[in-house]
Amino acid sequence: MKQYNILFLCTHNSARSIIGEALASTHPSGKFKGFSAGSVPGDSINPIAADIAVELGMDRALLQSKSWDVFSKPGAPQMDFIITVCDNAAGEVCPFWPGQPVTAHWGFPDPSLVQGTDLEKKMAFISVLNELKKRIDLLAEMPLEKLDSLSLKEIHTKA
Repeated sequence: MKQYNILFLCTHNSARSIIGEALASTHPSGKFKGFSAGSVPGDSINPIAADIAVELGMDRALLQSKSWDVFSKPGAPQMDFIITVCDNAAGEVCPFWPGQPVTAHWGFPDPSLVQGTDLEKKMAFISVLNELKKRIDLLAEMPLEKLDSLSLKEIHTKA
């Protein structure tokens, strides 16, 4: 079975994109290999996002905030899908992606901006996790070899 590479993009690559990478990489269908990056990567991964990724089965040592430039260089894994998960990244000029991957924007509010108790903060991350999971589950059910950007955007409205 072909495994499809999905790159989740967000400005700082510290929360939403990390959760997307973890969900795709650990998806029970085995159809995806997740990656994540940011246009202006941060210095660290949000600890709540890191904990969620580890709970999903990711190795904490592999979680790092990185620039999207890494994936536009020769020798980088070729992406089948590129999904922006924050509004800032969706509006930025992206690098050239080899292979003309299918692109979409699945915007989510930044859970790291939530103020309140530790529980309220974690619930904001769980909300993003649940919504991303719904969309990745829908994506896994689709005929992936026939998808285009319009089909991928429809997942956003169905979820």
